[in-house]
Amino acid sequence: MNAPILRKLADLRAVTAEWKRAGEVIGVVPTMGALHAGHLSLVEAACAACDRVIVTIFVNPKQFNNPEDLANYPRTEHEDAEKLSAHRVDAIWAPDADQVYPEGFATTVSVAGLTDVMEGAFRPGHFDGVATVCAKLFLQTGADRAFFGEKDFQQLKIVRRMARDLDIPVEINACPTVREPSGLAMSSRNLRLSAEARERAASLNAVMRDVVAGLAEGRAFEGLATVARIRLKEAGFSEVEYLDLRAEEDLARIERPDRPARLFAAAWMEGIRLIDNLAVPVLQDC
Repeated sequence: MNAPILRKLADLRAVTAEWKRAGEVIGVVPTMGALHAGHLSLVEAACAACDRVIVTIFVNPKQFNNPEDLANYPRTEHEDAEKLSAHRVDAIWAPDADQVYPEGFATTVSVAGLTDVMEGAFRPGHFDGVATVCAKLFLQTGADRAFFGEKDFQQLKIVRRMARDLDIPVEINACPTVREPSGLAMSSRNLRLSAEARERAASLNAVMRDVVAGLAEGRAFEGLATVARIRLKEAGFSEVEYLDLRAEEDLARIERPDRPARLFAAAWMEGIRLIDNLAVPVLQDC
């Protein structure tokens, strides 16, 4: 059954007000569309945990620091609605731009610290756009729970901190990264890769898994990272922006996994920027 597509805030709030009066738990899955199995896994998690589910589809201009990237971002609303029809989605919030950023909009939500590294360093202003739109979507939908994938782990940490700091009463739920059979993390950007590049891009995950295995054996990260960068270049990546070992709690760079940690990477393949991250086991002798 196709969920209604709502574009005006007044219509959305009329619907959610009824759910609130009935005491129902509302879940939201924020997306920019071009839905794939990763998004749908978030929808499934929301359906399992909530009485009502809203999926948002809004290509947020404020989180793009590259106008060309914004222009090329896939917009597939009709196909997205069809994919969601197989799930218990109660509403699709696909707002007109002026419903999110009305004329004269002058407010930016910025989270310090967590935004200074990795994606924040290479995409200036990106996380301000993410934090701002997520704050808006949480307040517009009145959601009790929001569902995000761990593929964008830095984003997950930032959104969770933002909601806590602003006392927005929403619980942020993290869901595992969904991967293609090759190991490539699912992303809307994958659609822009040629078949050959998509196959070669899978080496990002394979190389990262080898680094994680090396760390688990107690080997030094510096040496592992040097070899990994060489392998990624040989696989066809034109640039490796970062390959970082960082603490899960505060995203501080570390040399040994002496606490819960993640390996993060961003690299370019065929003009498309791909990111991934993997959990790193804590060394027991640290």
